[in-house]
Amino acid sequence: MNLEKNVPLQPYNTFGIAAKAHALVRVRSEDDLRAVLADPALATLPRQVLGGGSNIVLTGDVKALVLKVEVPGLRLASETDKHWIIEAGAGVGWHELVAWTLDHGYPGLENMALIPGTVGASPVQNIGAYGVELQDRFDSLDAMDMLTGELFSLNAAQCGFSYRDSVFKHASGGPDGLGLAGRAIILRVRFALPKRWKPELGYLDLERKMAETGIHSPDARQIFDWVVAIRRAKLPDPAMIGNAGSFFKNPSVTPEQCADIIAREPKVVHYPMPDGSIKLAAGWLIDACGWKGKTVGHAGVYEKQALVLVNRGGRENPCTGGEVMTLAKAIQTSVYERFGIRLEPEPVVI
Repeated sequence: MNLEKNVPLQPYNTFGIAAKAHALVRVRSEDDLRAVLADPALATLPRQVLGGGSNIVLTGDVKALVLKVEVPGLRLASETDKHWIIEAGAGVGWHELVAWTLDHGYPGLENMALIPGTVGASPVQNIGAYGVELQDRFDSLDAMDMLTGELFSLNAAQCGFSYRDSVFKHASGGPDGLGLAGRAIILRVRFALPKRWKPELGYLDLERKMAETGIHSPDARQIFDWVVAIRRAKLPDPAMIGNAGSFFKNPSVTPEQCADIIAREPKVVHYPMPDGSIKLAAGWLIDACGWKGKTVGHAGVYEKQALVLVNRGGRENPCTGGEVMTLAKAIQTSVYERFGIRLEPEPVVI
């Protein structure tokens, strides 16, 4: 175990917010976690898990012990009649995993290309894009209980997946509670990729690509290329403009609520969901309130996609977490006052 003190976190969060970790340990195996638990000075400290830093907003220096997850590894773990089971270390970049699976002939993750962050964070958020969610391709994961030091595995049902949610985002309500927030650290994740692959194309942007190219039966690599192009056209590269991707979740409403909004705003972008609810496009709601391109201090709303908040100050004069959250709260107020919809942020505020 290598303990580092006063570590700058600006390189480790995609927003590019300047902050420091009072203490940081790089986790490359379960042995590093066991060493933390065995160290009397570290074992009792509060902890903050850090992966790719693509889904956090730092509002100040981090006093908790930062556990930066860097577990490596990519392999075909096993296979069944129907699936290839791919295992990835929690520190592997998500996009690196997606590209690796296609390079090795294992399709199924291509719709989620170019999502920022690491593999270990993907089950926490139940990430998804362009009609596919992680839970659709998930097999199981390995994690360590940081209270007991025990290793354990979870299947999809045990992870409690729902829209951008999982058991890892909720604290336990007691000894039998299911919440694992602040308790479990994910080490490896396994994915079940279908041998009988079929394209997932039921998304407007992909339908447009088919119409533009005349390709109506794309293979997985073609979908991967389309998704990468779509995301690059819509979303800023964190290496160039600091951001945390989509800042707000798309809200779900009842059909009755949607009908009421449509009566007032006929152009509102909405999608029917399998459970009967209606998902509204948060970016459209924000844009309709006039926020696209606006700034608060050094935090701004991306001019090409209102769902993305950005660091206007760059690395030299970065926005603060306070500026980001002031802007976010102003947007939430505007959307609620106009539509009666409460937007919920996606990133974790630290």
